[in-house]
Amino acid sequence: MQAVLEEPMKLNAPIDDLALVHASKNGDLAAFGELVKRYDRKLLRIAQNVIQNQEDAEDAVQEAFLKAYQKLNQFQEQAKFSTWLVRITLNEAFMKLRKQRGAMERSIEDNQSDNIGTRLPVEVPDWTPGPEALYSASELREILIKSLGKLTPALKAVFVLRDMEEYSLTETAQILDLTLTAVKTRASRARLRLREELSKYFNRR
Repeated sequence: MQAVLEEPMKLNAPIDDLALVHASKNGDLAAFGELVKRYDRKLLRIAQNVIQNQEDAEDAVQEAFLKAYQKLNQFQEQAKFSTWLVRITLNEAFMKLRKQRGAMERSIEDNQSDNIGTRLPVEVPDWTPGPEALYSASELREILIKSLGKLTPALKAVFVLRDMEEYSLTETAQILDLTLTAVKTRASRARLRLREELSKYFNRR
């Protein structure tokens, strides 16, 4: 009986990530190319907000896709493929930061903030100051980027995922391999520190 060869997956209709992953594992390069097209802009945006360097961010995303393809068989499908992919991208971004700074910034305060017993405000107030109407959207973005650059990578990653990319607490915890308590702690600290930084700009104005 003549063997039937598998045809490459047709990508005319929308296909979920898992089907594309399965096809990619079977050697369908077009399927993996579809995954790249589906997530490259999001991953570049995340990497750039964390690293704040366009060239390094692009390198991090390229290396993340390469590693993801090489390690597809290690993807156990217990989480979303996009969650796994963002985690790899952030790992690459942190590696870029370590090369930039010699070592990844992580203060004692950040370490302490991850403890379950750490006391937190029940509700973090709106971190954006009132007179934002004085600034154009582009000016606000530039101010936010500068303020974001003053956060440690640990806090920055949580803020980018939670407040800029709007991932849920659970998704953020899965991506960063943290507890929900640790994510809440870092998110609270990031927002409060950014509020302080942004307030400086508005007070000057």
